[in-house]
Amino acid sequence: MRALLLAAVACFAAAAHLRGLAADHQFPFTDITAQSGLVFNHVNGAFGELLLPEVIGSGGALFDADNDGDLDVFAVQGSTLRPSARPETLPRSRLFRNDRGRAGAPGLRFVDVTESSGVVFTAYGMGAATGDFDNDGWVDLYVTALGPNHLFRNNHDGTFTDVTAASGTADGRWSTSATFFDYDRDGWLDLFVTHYVDFSLAMKRGCFAADSARDYCNPAVYSPIPDRLFHNNRDGTFSDVSVRAGISGAPARGLGVLAFDVNLDGWLDLYVANDGDPNQLWINRGNGTFTDDALLRGLALNRTGQAQGSMGIDAGDVDGDGDDDLVVTNLDNEGNALYRNIGKALFEDRSVESGVFRLGFTGFGTRFVDYDNDGWLDLVVVNGAVRRLRQQAQHGDVFPLRQRNQLLRNDRGRRFVNVTTTAGGTFAELQVGRGLASGDLDNDGDTDLVVFNNSGPVKVLLNEVGQRQHWLGVRVRDRGRDALQARVAVVAQDRPALGRRVQVDGSYATASDPRVVVGLGSDSTPRTVRVTWPDGQGEEFRGLVTDRYWTLERGKPAR
Repeated sequence: MRALLLAAVACFAAAAHLRGLAADHQFPFTDITAQSGLVFNHVNGAFGELLLPEVIGSGGALFDADNDGDLDVFAVQGSTLRPSARPETLPRSRLFRNDRGRAGAPGLRFVDVTESSGVVFTAYGMGAATGDFDNDGWVDLYVTALGPNHLFRNNHDGTFTDVTAASGTADGRWSTSATFFDYDRDGWLDLFVTHYVDFSLAMKRGCFAADSARDYCNPAVYSPIPDRLFHNNRDGTFSDVSVRAGISGAPARGLGVLAFDVNLDGWLDLYVANDGDPNQLWINRGNGTFTDDALLRGLALNRTGQAQGSMGIDAGDVDGDGDDDLVVTNLDNEGNALYRNIGKALFEDRSVESGVFRLGFTGFGTRFVDYDNDGWLDLVVVNGAVRRLRQQAQHGDVFPLRQRNQLLRNDRGRRFVNVTTTAGGTFAELQVGRGLASGDLDNDGDTDLVVFNNSGPVKVLLNEVGQRQHWLGVRVRDRGRDALQARVAVVAQDRPALGRRVQVDGSYATASDPRVVVGLGSDSTPRTVRVTWPDGQGEEFRGLVTDRYWTLERGKPAR
């Protein structure tokens, strides 16, 4: 009886919360794709063979490619798996320049600059990672693929040079997500690449659903391959140190990756979401080697001791206790997982209690974003099946994997409330969601979204509500580049400091805005911001006025 009463109270509270949200700001996100000029349709190359790569891509990146202060968009394209395809007929990944505020371009407007940019990429793409690998103050681009990957160096003039061969980063295996991070604290970004399975057309399998209809294969029918760690040699080249680091001896079907300092010892660690294999937590030992502590720390398996089909991943302080919690998206019959950080870098599966657990959806890209700027991190998940959905197939859908995306609002750290029905029209659409990137596209102080769909269009979702509350934005830089994985704490008056991380990785196969936007609700008083640099050193910046962006650089006054 007591359990039923508690459930009833929770349902009543959730319903009241939804009514209030709808009354205050219904449809917080508006799909502006058509008017923005970002015209891109992903091609997965399907031609009736139901090949596994067709359902795994694709992602992209939000990054300031031309250093003009706003976010440009790179959309990763698939290709065809037909062996007879001619190179000149292959679709291409595209780079879109953000022309917001330029003469003759009112509002948010994107222009396709692929042809003039030098970003020539026609391989079967999967995802993207961004980072200034040569410390010149301009962000570079790494694109993962069904082999080989490509590294594009920023030329400081809106163009890029393909330095894949010269850099030694042409990984020929099936790569999915990647992240730039400085694992040895030498001030230069290294590169970690996740790998999926050993696949080729010669190895294709015939697989079937429970009703005996042909279907996409479970990845378990293919052998996993180990991930790869590249060390930055500080001369434009990288060395494969996977064996020496201890990474290469643990093959798994990797999809998502996130770099952050789990145990707060000043050395960056890695969390890898694996599809059907235990997830991995690579703890940095500070001597160039890593140890997988996922099982010890409660992050390898779900609460019943099962490995899950994990895809997307993100970290953030969802309960306001000063440490990062983790979300992992999974298959539709498993439910998404929230791992609460209970202290000392130990985690507990609180998926059901938190409201994150949702059956019936296969989650890929995911981001913690404070979309309403109330100071609490909300959650976005984009969904799309990997096995054919019978009802859609019976209605003649040629790619019957479509599902709805989800928006979950953080109820002051207690639990997440599903507010998808009030999120805007695009959340009601059926899509095959894969990558999800977040960032302030129009620089108005709230977080917008870009959704990368498989066999469908890229969607640009403009936040219409976050700017109604106060906020503080910071771009944290060190040695002339973004201080990736630094920690930012904004001191608040009525609650513990609001903690965030400088990150572009996570989610699935995407890169996001490196700037940190902290929602302040109704409080507009100037703030103190404490930055903990990736090497563990700290610095404080006082008297920062709200409702604007600041650049915080190590050893220099805020500007």
